Amino acid sequence: MSENASFGAWERGVGAAEGEPVRLADLEALATARLSPGVASYYSGAANDEVTLNDNTAAFRRWAFVPRVGVEIEGRDPSVEVLGRRWPVPFMVAPMALMRMAHPDGELAVARACTAQGITFCLSTVGTTTIEDVAAASGAAVGGPNWFQLYLLRDRERSRELLARAEAAGNEAIVLTMDAPILGRRERDIRTCFKLPEGISYANIRRGAVKRGDTYGDDELKPSTTWEDLAWVVASTLLPVIVKGVLHPDDARRALDAGAAGIDVSNHGGRQLDGAIAALDALPAVAEAVAGWPGRVPVLLDSGIRRGTDVLMAQALGATAVMLGRPVLWGLAWAGERGVATVFDMLRAEYHLALGLAGLTRAADAGRDLLVRV
Repeated sequence: MSENASFGAWERGVGAAEGEPVRLADLEALATARLSPGVASYYSGAANDEVTLNDNTAAFRRWAFVPRVGVEIEGRDPSVEVLGRRWPVPFMVAPMALMRMAHPDGELAVARACTAQGITFCLSTVGTTTIEDVAAASGAAVGGPNWFQLYLLRDRERSRELLARAEAAGNEAIVLTMDAPILGRRERDIRTCFKLPEGISYANIRRGAVKRGDTYGDDELKPSTTWEDLAWVVASTLLPVIVKGVLHPDDARRALDAGAAGIDVSNHGGRQLDGAIAALDALPAVAEAVAGWPGRVPVLLDSGIRRGTDVLMAQALGATAVMLGRPVLWGLAWAGERGVATVFDMLRAEYHLALGLAGLTRAADAGRDLLVRV
């Protein structure tokens, strides 16, 4: 996008209309006001004392930019290449469960907002809209940039069916989550006695529609995902497979050995093992482990992105791009498709501004020399 493109009030410094958010963090309060206490807690909460949840955002404050001057920054290019597709901005929507709890249109609203801006959307196995309906809403069947996140089922044939449906619907990659064999203890859910609202179910697996205990409530979900399982998934689909939930560099190497095409550095938004390393802190070692691998292996990061500067920091530490989580849910709850588009507009404007103020002309130019540890 060109320097002269319009990014709205966020870059121009124009005052926002009354009640309109100015930054992503503002959307959380706006969304919470519209949601039931149980749903708001489900979206915002994490495991145990939420140490890792808070550290995911705090990790970005452990670094400072060392910007360069004397650089011509007109016409700067925020795009990146991921798995052969040129993304207009270095972020996508992470797979998240139960979006129709936030808004009646749920995943459909998010998919439409993504399509309008050329942003990749990753649908969750435990989403509330079918693979096929999301494809129809976003145009994925005719080349839209959708991905599908897979939780393995105990029955491999049902897992194979999900993979086949994802391929038939035009998805471009499979994201295999490996860090959620069982669910972390989410005490906000316990306090609110959270359960799925009436009419909400897991549309792509359709069975076991009640969340309980340490699983998603579907006894057919496989309780662990092994390296052998990853190799099976790779062999069972024509699509590239991204492994989500990697924090250790050795696990990144093992994933690539098993046939993975990319790595997502993530601690599940702090929702699994409380006290786990912040995703950003894990990123440099994982990126270094992947750097020597043949080909252009994308390294993604999710957990804790709240600013355009966060995206740039992640890139400087080795990420190709990032996945957005909770802010998308907040925007969805606040204003449906328009709210999600607002999230994208805010982050795009902040990132474009950060790129120029750091003295960079391309997203690909962000390197380790851009940062110092503080």
